[in-house]
Amino acid sequence: MKILNQIFISSMVVFVGCNQQNKNSETDKTETEVKQKIITLTDFKKIKGVDNVQEVPFQLFTQLDSIQFFVTPSKDAAHLKMPYNKFDNYYGFEEFEDFYSIHYSINNNISNSIEAFVLKSEFTPSFELTLKDVDLYEIRSSTFKKSSDFKNKSFKKFGTIAEISEQEFNSNSKKQIGEQLVKNPNIQLQEGNWVYKENGREEVITQHENISTETGPLANEYVGRSPYLNMEVFRENSDKVVDSYYSFFNIKNAVLFELSTNGYPQILPSKSWVTCISSNNDVGSDFIITQYLPQTKKQDNLLYVNFTKFKIADDKKAFWTDNDTFYAEVYPLNSAAGNGKKQKTAYIKIQLKADLF
Repeated sequence: MKILNQIFISSMVVFVGCNQQNKNSETDKTETEVKQKIITLTDFKKIKGVDNVQEVPFQLFTQLDSIQFFVTPSKDAAHLKMPYNKFDNYYGFEEFEDFYSIHYSINNNISNSIEAFVLKSEFTPSFELTLKDVDLYEIRSSTFKKSSDFKNKSFKKFGTIAEISEQEFNSNSKKQIGEQLVKNPNIQLQEGNWVYKENGREEVITQHENISTETGPLANEYVGRSPYLNMEVFRENSDKVVDSYYSFFNIKNAVLFELSTNGYPQILPSKSWVTCISSNNDVGSDFIITQYLPQTKKQDNLLYVNFTKFKIADDKKAFWTDNDTFYAEVYPLNSAAGNGKKQKTAYIKIQLKADLF
């Protein structure tokens, strides 16, 4: 009899346990249904859209095909799965433990903007972008000597390009072979103008182009003299003008403008090359090699490549270690400082094919 009672009690316990488990499952199911409540973009807080990108603390980027918008910075909050659109902007404003708050314009309509919260695991802020998994070979176009090519989208026909460590970059910078620009003591700043003075001769070196800005004419800054070219180099720039470039003046008999480069000039006397690398205002960066012809005082274009995946951090730090090997300090495309944090610097090595020219 006792044995039967024990069996009956055990059965009751099992039944009650199963019944309790069913209740828990139903409760969990109900909670899950609450969490998975269907929402739309109209459920998010309406805000004023971003009309000045300069005021955005940081931008966010992703490689996912879809992302999640949460109504509050909580993983238990109602959320919406959104297809990623490369033409959309994800403006980051605040950082939480697992989330970023963003201002998002629906269909790129500034007047129809919302605040949403996105998972840190799904996005990378602009100041954290790196060259990892980036195809550095990708180019938009190229010109080899006099032949332009808008179809080939790879640098492989010209050579190799790879990311290197800062240590390797600094180590090779001690082996650079390019000419160093040196200041000419006869070039002096006088009443806002650069003036060449020597043996009683006095010549004003005016800018190469007469470009006016809101703050006045384009400014020219003296950089130094190229002993090989026997020219004075100036950087022409303004806070109100996006483009800046370098002008070369021959002042032997009269002040004459002769050459220009888009970026800080890297000059190789052994090859008569005037080269530079600079950020392209449209896409990526431009790498240019020209050959100086002293007889005609002109530049022959040897190679132009528009790389698409990086911008130049400091064109003055670029250098050659031999006639085929070039180094530069860069930033990943879309990289930018923000939220009190600096953008990440990267370093690249370009190796031209030995028989390219």
